[in-house]
Amino acid sequence: MKVRTLLLAVAVLTLAAGAADAKGCLKGAVVGGVAGHYAGHHGVVGAIAGCAYGRHRANEQEKRQTQGGQPPAGQEKL
Repeated sequence: MKVRTLLLAVAVLTLAAGAADAKGCLKGAVVGGVAGHYAGHHGVVGAIAGCAYGRHRANEQEKRQTQGGQPPAGQEKL
């Protein structure tokens, strides 16, 4: 039942955000959902937080690339 709820939340977030805005959200939502589930059965809350964090990181990386900045350590510049 909780897995179904998590998958539903991820699907809703994906459809609501649109394809261009989902960059970073899906990966963050999956990681956050799993972490939230194991940290206290709060998978949906973790998925939402993970999605927000994933979007934040994607926006930072995009901003760095457009400004010509150096990528964070351990990540290649595409």
